[in-house]
Amino acid sequence: MSARNGLAEVIEEFLTEAGIEWEAGAREGEFVVTLPGEKKLKTVVSLVAGADALSVSAFVMRNPDENHETFYRYLLRKNLRLPGLAYSVDRAGDVYVTGRVPAAAVDAAYLDQVLGVVLEAADSHFNELLAIGFLASMKKEWEWRVSRGESLRNLEAFRPILQRDGDPAPGQTS
Repeated sequence: MSARNGLAEVIEEFLTEAGIEWEAGAREGEFVVTLPGEKKLKTVVSLVAGADALSVSAFVMRNPDENHETFYRYLLRKNLRLPGLAYSVDRAGDVYVTGRVPAAAVDAAYLDQVLGVVLEAADSHFNELLAIGFLASMKKEWEWRVSRGESLRNLEAFRPILQRDGDPAPGQTS
């Protein structure tokens, strides 16, 4: 049995036993895993079982609209606390959590740990990253919703930084 097949078997067995939602990806040896979040509704993770290593990649959010220096400095500081993973940016400026580990180091305990770290990295800082990189857009959205009497429910976490005098109280739409 090849290392690739062995690693893929370890991943598939772990995901199945843990009851984690997944599907086969487009690349050979790829598992596309969906993890539920609290701040970010879900995080989609790509696990690629290669011949020598496991590659991990999860989309966090798109390129920020503003405050790029503060946004990326925040991510770099958080990188110091990510065991075996790091925030990365693609050509478009979109943010991912990525990592690569030797295939021999991958077992069920490692997979459990790495998926936990990915979820923590993608989910726990999501609102702070939105507030840093998309505040102007969020303010426009808030104002538009208030002016039309639309629900503010999915913006409630940001009420302290978005609410203006005269805006509806929590739970009210107009």
